[in-house]
Amino acid sequence: MQFLAVLGQYRPVPNDFERAAAGGGSPSALRDWLDYLKRSGKWWLVPVLIVLAVLAALALLTASPAAPFIYTLF
Repeated sequence: MQFLAVLGQYRPVPNDFERAAAGGGSPSALRDWLDYLKRSGKWWLVPVLIVLAVLAALALLTASPAAPFIYTLF
């Protein structure tokens, strides 16, 4: 952190990191992930993660009353 002398007083001058941290809340994980996809162009990850999300949802539903209906899908 740097200091700026104004009329004999020193006040801190925030750097870029400190300004970004003070800028508010962090973006959600979904927003951060979408920003990453835009910057990197790795759109092939979207179907992979959708399939993983569906499989996770099916795994969670196997312990529920909907289990007999899920077993008929396979």
